[in-house]
Amino acid sequence: MHKHQNTCQLACRLAMLLMGGCSAVVHAADFAWPQGQQAAVSLAYDDALASHLDVVIPQLNKLGFKASFYLTLSSATLVNRLDEWRQVAADGHELGNHSINHACRASLPGRQWVPPQHNLDTWTAQRMVTEVLQANTRLHAIDGQLQRTFTPPCSDRLAGGQDYVTEVSPHFIAIRVAGAPITGMDSLDVKQVPAWSPQKPSLQSLIDYVEQAAANGTMANITFHGVGADYLQVDKDVHQAFLDYLAEHQDRFWVADFRRISLYIRDSQ
Repeated sequence: MHKHQNTCQLACRLAMLLMGGCSAVVHAADFAWPQGQQAAVSLAYDDALASHLDVVIPQLNKLGFKASFYLTLSSATLVNRLDEWRQVAADGHELGNHSINHACRASLPGRQWVPPQHNLDTWTAQRMVTEVLQANTRLHAIDGQLQRTFTPPCSDRLAGGQDYVTEVSPHFIAIRVAGAPITGMDSLDVKQVPAWSPQKPSLQSLIDYVEQAAANGTMANITFHGVGADYLQVDKDVHQAFLDYLAEHQDRFWVADFRRISLYIRDSQ
């Protein structure tokens, strides 16, 4: 640990004693990734899709990369291939919480696909809180883990006009939300970590995204959906080429699941 970090921590402890509190932030000048890499890369996959098991897991495992899979627990792929998802967790990947029914706000543009029974505009915040916490219980039955991260379906925070994400926040290590790339670690809130969800991205656009994080010394959070199949696709060959790029530059990029990266950030604060 850097000498300046020790000084900051001592000052923080003194502030806690004198004032009853201290703001826990990561100062950019103090922050360093585990093996001196320039950036962390968190790869995530939403909705428990068949292509995750058929394409993504073999590609990741071949290179030894760990990722986060945010499971919609009502997904037919989860129900019908449960043993395979248990193996995903046993292989060291994170099974994240993406709720049970993937309720989203139907009133927003482009949301014609949201069924009436899963319209978050008509739900109460308490109903969504209850569902998310029930999802944690079901996930524990699958992987035995107690520490977990969360991605709100569609990145929607409101249920019936009220913010439910704030209510569930204490139950998670970290939360991913849609947002612009991180430009500095000095003000990063792990309960609101911005992520990019690309659709049909080129290999170069994916490389540019992680290189921007490397230039800033921050983290790149990419959330995929379908890979070579399903919806909101990325081409499977592009995905493989991107993983190969990361593998060729492991001295610069720390590729890990979101839970592991978030715990590292928390312990560095």
